[in-house]
Amino acid sequence: MIRLSAFLFLLILVPLAAATAKVDQPNIILFLVDDMGLMDTSVPMMVDADGEPEHHSLNSWYRTPNMERLAAQGIRFSDFYAHTVCSPTRISIMTGQNSARHRTTQFISPNGKNTGDHGPEAWNWKGLTREDVTLPALLREAGYRTVHVGKAHFAPPDHEGENPTSLGFDVNIAGCSYGQPGSYFGNDGYGNLNPKRQQRAVPGLEEYHHTDTFLTEALTIEAIAEIDRSIEQKRPFYLYMSHYAVHSPFQSDPRFANHYAASEKAKAPKAFATLIEGIDKSLGDLMNHLQDRKVARETLILFLGDNGTACPLGSGDEIAASAPLRGRKASRWEGGTRVPFIAAWGNPTLGHPIQERLPISAGSIQTQMGLCYDIFPTLTALAGAEIPAGHIIDGHSLKALFSGERDGARKEVFLSHFPHSHTNNYFTTYREGDWKLIYQYFPDTAKGETRHALYNLKSDPSESNDVSADHPDLIKSLSQAMIQSLRDMKALYPTIEGDEHRPLAPQL
Repeated sequence: MIRLSAFLFLLILVPLAAATAKVDQPNIILFLVDDMGLMDTSVPMMVDADGEPEHHSLNSWYRTPNMERLAAQGIRFSDFYAHTVCSPTRISIMTGQNSARHRTTQFISPNGKNTGDHGPEAWNWKGLTREDVTLPALLREAGYRTVHVGKAHFAPPDHEGENPTSLGFDVNIAGCSYGQPGSYFGNDGYGNLNPKRQQRAVPGLEEYHHTDTFLTEALTIEAIAEIDRSIEQKRPFYLYMSHYAVHSPFQSDPRFANHYAASEKAKAPKAFATLIEGIDKSLGDLMNHLQDRKVARETLILFLGDNGTACPLGSGDEIAASAPLRGRKASRWEGGTRVPFIAAWGNPTLGHPIQERLPISAGSIQTQMGLCYDIFPTLTALAGAEIPAGHIIDGHSLKALFSGERDGARKEVFLSHFPHSHTNNYFTTYREGDWKLIYQYFPDTAKGETRHALYNLKSDPSESNDVSADHPDLIKSLSQAMIQSLRDMKALYPTIEGDEHRPLAPQL
């Protein structure tokens, strides 16, 4: 009798949930690529002195025709920022907060607390919980069917945030605590069938084990099936399409390997390029399916990377993997935090009532700064979701920027706080307008490092010329602004033997 009552309750509850959806709510696809930086695409993302897209050598190396297609349908950003490693960005997208505020300032390790020698002990290594305000939970309350496909990495093993269904997703496919796959190969069972790969085996997807289905393709097939289920239920959907690619291991996607066989580049960069092409095919498959199911006009697509590139070219401080930008993932340089971002409707249609709620300038490039935690307020406003009182949001709506115009009310500021060790160690960067301040808590003077460095990104996007000696007043004012921002967000700092090391403004 109890089981029958529960069943009858569910029969009543599902239609009620669907009824809460508003008739003018768009479908939303957030297409998130792991470790994809600004230059890992054939789409020119940077601009010249006139604000026009500028082609660089890496744009010729990568093959991303579907990103080109999406950019032609919508707007791309030349200066879109994420945090320097994955978990901080992913939780910022979920909460609308800078990582200095939510305190997941390092990637979450499956092997325990990943603090490092001098990291702050109280950093949020446990990630998200059921009690946290999250984007999918708010969208679900607004009537959306919320679907997670791919990499999660919101919490460590055996913590409630490990499973995305604890965080507001109705469906979880292949998401767990791991930040990288055991294997991309179906014949390996994505790690499950290979003893050398089992430590980070991708859960689920058993029907693809012992097959030639590459992981990127398997996740795309599953995502398409979930789109169909949402359409059948006549509910708007939020699809968090979160690929494990292009994170290591750099295993070549055999569907595209012949495109790079003649290159003189090493094996690993060539494999990385196949992973990029694989996610591009996934994007195209989703876009085609939206058209086939006649829901493209009602579907918003946001495409972005979660941190700078992990392409194995050069070191973390060189102008190589992100050229002409310096650095890559986990570095203090622009190559560590600037990521591709494209927003477009699945089928741009002038005068369409849903698209008029969020007009997007087709074929445009936006040079004003956008931030990963701007996605939260943008999507909650679009969906009509209610944000609980008291939940602090650091992001701002991107609606005005999507129109192709500048938003005069918007602050031109991005703070990236990394009080841990990785490719670069213990730093905070603060960009305001064209100026970027780098603060190093423990500079290596033997390498010529200083506590403060200053770059003008407009004239020196490769961060090759430290002009701090020429602008002492600017160094001081930017340092003071950075320090105040950290205080406002109640940031945590590196420690040595229990002593906290807070940033200092220079004395003139």
